[in-house]
Amino acid sequence: MANDGSETDPTAARRTPAGAAVLREDKTAAIRAAVFEELAAVGFARMSIEGIARRAGVGKTAVYRRWRSKLHLVLDVVSAVAAAGLPTPDTGSLRGDVRMVLEVAARALRHPMASQIIPDLLAEAARSPELAEALQTALHDSQAGVAAAVVAKAVERGELPADADARLALDLMAGPLYWRLLVVRDELPEGYLDSLSVSVAAALGAE
Repeated sequence: MANDGSETDPTAARRTPAGAAVLREDKTAAIRAAVFEELAAVGFARMSIEGIARRAGVGKTAVYRRWRSKLHLVLDVVSAVAAAGLPTPDTGSLRGDVRMVLEVAARALRHPMASQIIPDLLAEAARSPELAEALQTALHDSQAGVAAAVVAKAVERGELPADADARLALDLMAGPLYWRLLVVRDELPEGYLDSLSVSVAAALGAE
């Protein structure tokens, strides 16, 4: 039977059980990158394993060896993004920490692929509980941990009261950015992130 592409090499039979495929990391990385490109270009509904394989420069078999469907492939990619998470800032002040979170989030949401992919996946999540759960982790839970850490440090420094609401902090930081960059699709005015960081700190009850 013909070889599809080269998931194996001439010495693989001596290193792996008969019939086992050697999953090359470079091919896996190429497939994951192709998923983002395909999602941005055609959306989840029209995305296909064939299209992903073509963009990645691999055969369909190489994709199916790793994931059994496009849903599982997207779930894996989304989960990987969630695992990377946002960095937890420690600037020494609440406003500084909030400003840094806003900067990182705004940079991510400004990315051309993110502006296409996130709204599309959120719409698709209404029809797919599995995708909805993965997006909950990627877009909310990972960022909620960062917001909770920012609030906890501010409480320790005496900048916020002990009952400061970390969930509200996340809403106040993420909501305006999502609205402006992904819904209205407008540029952020100069000084907007500075003003927003002051407003978020004040709304949380900063001393």
